[in-house]
Amino acid sequence: MLLREILPDFSMSQSTDLYIMAPQLLWIGLGNIGRGACKMLVEKGPLDKPLLVYNRTSSRSDQLARELPGKVQAMQSLLEAVAQADIIFSCLSNDATVEETYCAIITSGNIKDKMFVSCETIDPDTADKVASLVTDVGASFVSCPVVGPPAAAATGQLLCIPAGPKSAIERVRPYLTGVIGRAEISFEDKPCGTALKLKIVGNTCIMNMACQLAEVFTLAEKTEVGTEAMKKWVDVMFGDAYASYADRMLSGTYWREEPLGSVAMGIKDTAHALHLVEASGTKIKNAETVMRYLRAVGEYSRGGDKGDIAGMYGVVRMNSGLKFENGE
Repeated sequence: MLLREILPDFSMSQSTDLYIMAPQLLWIGLGNIGRGACKMLVEKGPLDKPLLVYNRTSSRSDQLARELPGKVQAMQSLLEAVAQADIIFSCLSNDATVEETYCAIITSGNIKDKMFVSCETIDPDTADKVASLVTDVGASFVSCPVVGPPAAAATGQLLCIPAGPKSAIERVRPYLTGVIGRAEISFEDKPCGTALKLKIVGNTCIMNMACQLAEVFTLAEKTEVGTEAMKKWVDVMFGDAYASYADRMLSGTYWREEPLGSVAMGIKDTAHALHLVEASGTKIKNAETVMRYLRAVGEYSRGGDKGDIAGMYGVVRMNSGLKFENGE
């Protein structure tokens, strides 16, 4: 109903911005990052209606709706969810799932004028391919990979990297810095794959850091310096940037608990990095070392989804004559 029908004497020369309904948002994919980002969207985002959520395993979306009653609505059908939404975020596990999901959406019906925001880490070529498919049918697409561990997602501290048409990024920006993220590095009017290149190259820093910690803590133990003293050195020199992986390694949670960062995801991201290395003719060695360690973690854990990236510590320990599991 129009405002003038409710308040006929209201001067329409006054600002009506307050009466413009916010777009309906949908989030697809409720992994560790997705769940945290959804909580930030409903707590800090400019929403005036419940956030729609969809996950292939429906128990996750149902659980989030129970945790955030009245703020989140679990959807059982992907296509029905997309039909109701104006802005659709996705945070899926790998390239194949992304292509499958977006192809299903595109072939399902009219998505003209809808806005799609891809937050997953995929190959840059895949991002550009999906962007082309989406825009060819009249919708908008922004690639916006996010950087940070699950704890950062749960507190709105992710780094957001949007790429695509400037007008599309502007439409998405109200949900980024200050909502799901603490900062933004944008590539306006650049190919969507550009954001993925930065994310993938940046991820090598994180993987190299975890790899270095695994080697350093093992060397400290073998030389009788001790991991406790080494951990204090790391804390003083590098602070919080290293804390998450260092704590998971030395506390033993890398083998005792479900992974925060699965080795399957680590292998996927490192494979993307090695693809960029080969395609660009660059010569680097650290990523190759990381890949060897990650694959060994996957083999030891009997499956990439069960192994933790921090399990590289266990592999280095085994290579040095110690047990994979520390603290035993």
